[in-house]
Amino acid sequence: MPELPEVEALAQHIREHGVGRTVARIDVASLSVLKTVTPPWTELHGKEVTGAGRHGKFLDVEVGDLHLIIHLARAGWLRWADTLSAVPPKPGKGPLAFRVHLGPPGQGPGFDLTEAGTKKGLAVWIVADPKEVPGIAALGPDALALTRDEFVTVLSGHTERLKNALTTQRIIAGIGNAYSDEILHMAKLSPFATAGKLADDQLDRLYESVREILTSAVNRSVGQHAATLKGEKRSGLRVHNRTGMPCPVCGDTVREVSFADKAFQYCATCQTGGKPLADRRLSRLLK
Repeated sequence: MPELPEVEALAQHIREHGVGRTVARIDVASLSVLKTVTPPWTELHGKEVTGAGRHGKFLDVEVGDLHLIIHLARAGWLRWADTLSAVPPKPGKGPLAFRVHLGPPGQGPGFDLTEAGTKKGLAVWIVADPKEVPGIAALGPDALALTRDEFVTVLSGHTERLKNALTTQRIIAGIGNAYSDEILHMAKLSPFATAGKLADDQLDRLYESVREILTSAVNRSVGQHAATLKGEKRSGLRVHNRTGMPCPVCGDTVREVSFADKAFQYCATCQTGGKPLADRRLSRLLK
């Protein structure tokens, strides 16, 4: 799933290559991705792209007086092309869901929104105000906008496990499964620690890890072509999706806890005092 660094890089790419261009045509290959009815997507035709930004993991493309809001979910992606085919895509055929022509079709650039797999989550909204999107309206503060004191306040009182608190967007916006694994590994904290019960030194390590992991990832990602962002993300990960491989810090084997639809990775030596976490949803440290 694209997280804060990748969405920031996509926004930067559109700012550099899309701003000043006019939406010539939009092709909708999958109506299910469009979550708003009014204004219709045709309302964007003829309007100029004036900016791009993000709200947590939501991409915001500013088109005239409207906002094209995109959430790429788990398997969605934005593919930029210097020239897009003028032939409208066939509905329901392949991963292509939504196409934006930023120039004459067949002659100008633009981007496709695609989604792999059978579990669909890619979503698009066309709104006058980003806060009309329920997910944006419910977002907590941005992970990179928090001061240390604000960060402590946000986590204070929460009884969620730390892994869940970091990835719950209404608590902190922008962090997903991959970077939360990396943050917790750098901070040397258990994913099952209680978010609201961390000691001051643990909070210091966690805050600095959030800043370091996300800032480094943004710096690596911004300037990359959209097609290379996934590979860039994978290359910078130390524990996420590295089950069975040696921890780059201590050499212990990276372990995994699996749930019904996702998994996280950690190093027992670095994060849990050498004790493996039981691999079930309501796990506690094995004794």
